[in-house]
Amino acid sequence: MKTRSIGESVFLLAVYAILGFVFFITLYPFWNILVLSVNNASDTMRGGIYFWPREWDFSSFRQILSDSEILNAIKVTLARTIIGTPLTLIVICLLSYPLSKKDLVGGRPITLLFIFTMYFSGGLIPYYMILKSVNLIDSFWVYILPGLMNVFHMILVRTFMQQLPGELEESAKIDGANDLQIFYKVILPLCLPVLATIGMFTAIGHWNAWFDSYVFTYKPSLKTLQAVLVKILNQYQTSNMVSDAQKIADSAKKMAVSSDSIRMAATVVSTLPIILVYPFLQKYFVKGMTLGAVKS
Repeated sequence: MKTRSIGESVFLLAVYAILGFVFFITLYPFWNILVLSVNNASDTMRGGIYFWPREWDFSSFRQILSDSEILNAIKVTLARTIIGTPLTLIVICLLSYPLSKKDLVGGRPITLLFIFTMYFSGGLIPYYMILKSVNLIDSFWVYILPGLMNVFHMILVRTFMQQLPGELEESAKIDGANDLQIFYKVILPLCLPVLATIGMFTAIGHWNAWFDSYVFTYKPSLKTLQAVLVKILNQYQTSNMVSDAQKIADSAKKMAVSSDSIRMAATVVSTLPIILVYPFLQKYFVKGMTLGAVKS
């Protein structure tokens, strides 16, 4: 059995120490948010809570999850994520596959045209006017249709497809497969890693999006979870400055939890679903990012 020298042992110890420090400073903020969210609000205001709750209390979560507006916002966000993610993947795949062919007539100009839109846009006001002209303002589909195409994701998928062996398609053609059969039965199964990666990016984007809900929708029934959470956080922040006695009396029940505990609980509610999904796609995520890297 090979024994390590003193220098090698010191080096490994330093490496583990650095990795442990990086792991700690990366994980601790999330852990501290979770700890503060499940601690008693009055006790939280005393400070000094770092690694473990002093007094367990789930009032903040009950306050958030008992709000009908939040429950409706969760449904809207789930619908947006479940509908928007697969539709976006379908559009990106259908566009990436022909653009991955070197013999496509006009393929390079079309690709450059898409890339141009990555760097230049008309701005928010023209974008709003376009959405209004096609009746997407104050509609659920304003969350789905404008985001169906992402140029950066399309380039990743196109590059991934270009790296696949051309002999696979040739052998499929010899067996009598047409272009659609090759696409669905040969290309798509091989693109699972990069599609899982893009799907993860897209799902996180839909789940965390709040600006489009804030700007393009007015109906309370169409507000997403993040937009409602931003509204709640603003309400609790301003409630600390209200001096009117009636308003204080109306908000007495809500003030049973502090603005800090509400803020932490809202952060946990909005991030936990994505954190739970990530481990199931992690292996595809790493592989997809490596193989789908942009090289041209």
